[in-house]
Amino acid sequence: MTMINSNARALAALGHEARLSIFRLLVKAGDEGLRVSDIGEHLGLAPSTLAHHLSTLVDAGLVLQDKQGREVFNRVDFAAMRSVLGFLTSECCSGVTVQPAVDAA
Repeated sequence: MTMINSNARALAALGHEARLSIFRLLVKAGDEGLRVSDIGEHLGLAPSTLAHHLSTLVDAGLVLQDKQGREVFNRVDFAAMRSVLGFLTSECCSGVTVQPAVDAA
């Protein structure tokens, strides 16, 4: 998968309100992450809805899941997050050359 393709997948995953809320909550939680039930409790999401959105974030490479006993902990892949941010800002303020408009008259 190309860098643009993987970043597009990550950004598409974050383009849904519920997934963006989940991701931001996990960013706040830091490296320890949160259990699925904790995320649902904080955001008021039904377990089946939450599972669907977490699966999308995992597939996009933004969230890592670790099973500890019967619990599944979710945490942000901070390296992946920094990669997406770097992609978005890598050419910040470098300028764009624009061709002058040709008068059609």
